[in-house]
Amino acid sequence: MGSSFGRLFRISTFGESHGGAVGVILEGCPPRLKLDLEKIQMDLDRRKPGQSKLTTPRKESDQIEILSGLVEGVTLGTPISMLVRNKDQRPGDYQDMQSIFRPSHADATYQFKYGIRSSSGGGRASARETIGRVASGAIAKQLLAKVNQTEVLAWVKSIHDIEAQVDLNTVSFQDVESNIVRCPNPSDAELMIKRIEEISLEGDSCGGIIECLVRNVPIGLGMPVFDKLEADLAKAVMSLPATKGFEIGSGFQGTLLKGSEHNDAFLPSQDGSLKTATNNSGGIQGGISNGEDILIRVAFKPTATIRKNQKTIDSSGKAVNLSAKGRHDPCVLPRAVPMVEAMVSLVLADHLLIQNGQCNLF
Repeated sequence: MGSSFGRLFRISTFGESHGGAVGVILEGCPPRLKLDLEKIQMDLDRRKPGQSKLTTPRKESDQIEILSGLVEGVTLGTPISMLVRNKDQRPGDYQDMQSIFRPSHADATYQFKYGIRSSSGGGRASARETIGRVASGAIAKQLLAKVNQTEVLAWVKSIHDIEAQVDLNTVSFQDVESNIVRCPNPSDAELMIKRIEEISLEGDSCGGIIECLVRNVPIGLGMPVFDKLEADLAKAVMSLPATKGFEIGSGFQGTLLKGSEHNDAFLPSQDGSLKTATNNSGGIQGGISNGEDILIRVAFKPTATIRKNQKTIDSSGKAVNLSAKGRHDPCVLPRAVPMVEAMVSLVLADHLLIQNGQCNLF
């Protein structure tokens, strides 16, 4: 089962939703990096359940325990092991679903592939697995900021059919965190919150799009052919639960433009750096970062487990009706913002180490 990601900056996550704990082992983090441990906990708090009326009521403190790899908050260059213990477990909520396959969930595919599954909370298919990603992603963020002042910032771009207008030049972390839906446009955020509440009252769920902007990107990250930076970013964010689509730069809208309209013209430079008049490429050309801001969008489907009655089957193939119990997000997007930031940061940190190993020897 694939539980590891990255080449030089590499993570391996472990644990199930209703097991004893979830966590991660991070290998390849350079030594002598002074970490702000509060920033790791802050990103976990942004991801944790029970943080607002829009999220699952499951109550978890998600307090991080760092077991190895640090001395007085400074990295040793050895594996960093981090753990979060599960406290608010209710396996009984899933008793009725042990032999029933929830529509559009991982229940059926896991059972058919492995012949066994953790029915409580979805096991490894649960978004609780992402705790390890977010914790290690918070370290990747600090590495990127120290080396190149790189900033990775994500927000909710749309919920259902409500799309926010966001100024990419001015949007800030404070704007994103100013409301519970994590949309930096206050008026659009209010509409999104109302829509999620309305759909939740129906026992249903909704999806949307998260946008992610990376500022101060070094030129040269990524490689041609199979290891293109956008390909690795796509794999990273599409490995998150509930993801269904990926765009970079102009994305699918770029198909409506002519080449003369879409091409990013290079501007004259006195210092030999690259600067383009537009950024339809989303900061990556030929699989390699060009120094412009990276801009991606990730589509998240509606939460699969809902209270509304649905037709499905059980493990014997018999038709049954299901009204799911348990505690589930009516919309995953507010909690998915730090998850997207984490996966983008992990990819960039990995490529930063690869770039320095390959191109800065002579």
